Amino acid sequence: MSDSSQFSLLGQRRFLPFFGTQFLGALNDNIFRNGLVVLITFQGVKVLGMDHSVLANVAAFLFILPFFLFSATAGQLADKYEKSMLMQRVKLLEIALMALAAFALLTKQYPLLLFVLFLMGCQSTLFGPVKYAYLPQKLHSDELIGGNALVESGTYVAIITGLIVGVETVDFASDRQIVLAMTLVGISFIGYLTSRQVPRTEAVDPGLKINWNAWQETWVIVRYAREEKSVFLSILGISWFWFFGSALTIQMPAYTADILLGNESIVTALLVAFAVGVGLGSLLCERMSGRRIELGLVPFGSIGMSLFAVDLYFAQPEAATTSVTSVGEFLSSAGNWRVLADLALLGAFGGFYSVPLYALIQKRSDRRHLSRIIAANNIINSLLIVAAAVISIIILKSGFSIPQLFLFIAALNAVVAIYIYSLLPEFLMRFLSWLVINLVYRIRPTGLEHIPKTGPAVVVCNHVSFMDPVILGGSIMRPMRFVMYYKIFQMPVLSFIFRNAKAIPIASRAENEELMNAAFEQVDAELAAGNIVCVFPEGGLTTDGEVQAFKPGIEKILARRPVPVIPVALGRLWGSWFSRRKGGGIRKIPGRLFSRVPVIIGAPVAASDATAANLELLVRTLRGELR
Repeated sequence: MSDSSQFSLLGQRRFLPFFGTQFLGALNDNIFRNGLVVLITFQGVKVLGMDHSVLANVAAFLFILPFFLFSATAGQLADKYEKSMLMQRVKLLEIALMALAAFALLTKQYPLLLFVLFLMGCQSTLFGPVKYAYLPQKLHSDELIGGNALVESGTYVAIITGLIVGVETVDFASDRQIVLAMTLVGISFIGYLTSRQVPRTEAVDPGLKINWNAWQETWVIVRYAREEKSVFLSILGISWFWFFGSALTIQMPAYTADILLGNESIVTALLVAFAVGVGLGSLLCERMSGRRIELGLVPFGSIGMSLFAVDLYFAQPEAATTSVTSVGEFLSSAGNWRVLADLALLGAFGGFYSVPLYALIQKRSDRRHLSRIIAANNIINSLLIVAAAVISIIILKSGFSIPQLFLFIAALNAVVAIYIYSLLPEFLMRFLSWLVINLVYRIRPTGLEHIPKTGPAVVVCNHVSFMDPVILGGSIMRPMRFVMYYKIFQMPVLSFIFRNAKAIPIASRAENEELMNAAFEQVDAELAAGNIVCVFPEGGLTTDGEVQAFKPGIEKILARRPVPVIPVALGRLWGSWFSRRKGGGIRKIPGRLFSRVPVIIGAPVAASDATAANLELLVRTLRGELR
């Protein structure tokens, strides 16, 4: 496991040339694509009779259409062939396309510009599966969040730079045409040189036979994506983020012209605010997740996205009532600062939302099919982006304003989020765990490498407070099934968490023998399914802060199904929220707030050596004096 930060990757050949290649490609895309939208909006360009509000959405549709048409083929190519070679070929194609774009700009061939935009979408379609499948082949598991965050933030830095260069050079005076043309071709050429430094990355399925029937292969790769439920729901979540972001950002030129009464510079300022937000949010993911794939950030991000989209609607009455021609004049209004803040925070929460989802897809997908799963992601993304453009056109043509469209998207985001989290409670459970362990305690897990990546195991832990399962669930990345006293399900909030986390209620033989027997049956079923089951062998919360004697129920579990046992010790929780008082009652007033809570994970113990007494001694030893 690497101990350095995500930025250390920028000094390594396995990452830096790849990062530069994808950054320069995104930069060229945005110099041309955003410049074209601004040109259409502010210079009165009409193509086939369409005005600027419709053309902006048509341009978005043309760029994204190839992702739907050709992603299936692109995914197969990325799995079949060596990836650095594919990157070089794609960058050579980019040089040709940028030369054609330069020609179209110089000759004012507006329909040709739209056709080039479609071809650029084709080129991006080829690059997408290669880009995201490259990362898990070159990065360690604990580097995936940081690597994806750098790619995401780098992309938005490219957007910022592309916006500035594109907007400022979209001027068809002769002295500006050559500069823009040379910029497009020059950046694509540098990108090709950078791609030649990307280290060789072996094909994951060189024997794959390419199916050129894109429609048929689309269903095949979508089936691959559906094999793992969490992967497919992550793809749906990412696709929704693209719907949400596209529906907002596509409207920025028209929103600026019609609502804020601004010009091209104001469009740049708004989109820069959004892009900076996404970049910063993405980079913060590594710190906020403890360098792990923290799914708890996903609901956190979706909540922020809805809140600030709603606030963007309410910021409208405070926007400018007279025309503004400069960024300085725009910023002189306090209401406009609110608009910029909303867009920046929308971007930041979008980063919290999307980065863990990309990392989860890369982590949990079958490596042999990863490029095709990424291609399936791109196909579904493209459908949602097209849907965003179509729905936006319908709503705006129905007489609703752009701010009202923002409000509609915010409400729709809340509905979609609730639906996704109901299908996979792991996201919501990890969010609640993440809140607890970051707001109430400062968790310090060690020994995470002892948790098996796959297969069944039993975790045994000392039991100090009712928050123990939440702390363990937030510290260990694999979902666990907790065996706990049945009356805990009656506690507010905690009952919701544990029921949705598929906790297993248990009672003593004297209280409810039938429930006890059912619990052992369910434990065995979970282990047979390859899951991790967490047991608190003391049978209840400690009454004095010390580790109590382990009951023999753990031996009964292992006698039926011998699996590895992992001892875990929790420290510094005695006297904290929901631990017992010395008199036996539950402490409800938070104590030891923000205290450092060590979660110490020991090496696995073979089932043959895992007696109750032996496991108790191991847990006591791990905890030491950290009561």
